[in-house]
Amino acid sequence: MDNVFLLAAAVIACQMVFLWLLSIPLRNVSIVDIGWGLGFVFVAWLATPKANGPPVMLYSLVTVWGGRLAWYLWLRNHGKPEDYRYVAMREKHGSSFVWSSLLRVFALQGVIMWVIALPIMATGAEAISEPCWILTGCGGVLWMTGMFFEVVGDWQLASFKSNVDNQGKVMDSGLWKYTRHPNYFGEFLIWWGHWLVSLALTDPSKTWWTIVSPALMTFLLLKVSGVALLEQALKQRSPEYTSYVERTSRFFPRRPRVNPSVED
Repeated sequence: MDNVFLLAAAVIACQMVFLWLLSIPLRNVSIVDIGWGLGFVFVAWLATPKANGPPVMLYSLVTVWGGRLAWYLWLRNHGKPEDYRYVAMREKHGSSFVWSSLLRVFALQGVIMWVIALPIMATGAEAISEPCWILTGCGGVLWMTGMFFEVVGDWQLASFKSNVDNQGKVMDSGLWKYTRHPNYFGEFLIWWGHWLVSLALTDPSKTWWTIVSPALMTFLLLKVSGVALLEQALKQRSPEYTSYVERTSRFFPRRPRVNPSVED
């Protein structure tokens, strides 16, 4: 098992160094976001010793998720300036930003990626021949529901933004009527789905501890780089967002409040 985790670390390190080197002439650190989903795909197929049999079930799910996310982010970011988060970091660190970005952006994301990829690595190292189909089914339902929220939510938002009449307005229809972050909610479901499928393909008594993966992803989505960071920026950009916050669930989907009073 140790070899799997070390090999995965090496694969992730190579990817992050490559992206860092590429970001220097491009002067655009945002490419790390495009590489995020692909990193898990590389771990699944390059760092695990059993890229066949039952593990292929999980690897395929990860590949569909990671490939779609990378393609979506590339289409969204292609030809656009560097993300405002990285622009702020570049201005703060000045001439030292090149080296600072290696540690603060690429190395940090690499470490987080390694932790979140634990179920993928454990599946390759501890795969069994007879999967638990109950856990597989539960994980699959979570994954498919999560993909629905991600794909449909992203599509609805892109369509909304493509209409010039919506410039400066807040998206509050479709899935966005029931949760302010359907794409992040989908991501949450997908990673809990990955974990359940991983348990189904291994001996849970040996791999239960990989729960740190979906738990960390949940924490990041809710408290760090997902919902919290985005909402802080949106509240500053649009006064209309305040009323949207008052009537719409922050994360878990529910019907909008008719008489909003308390933000959740």
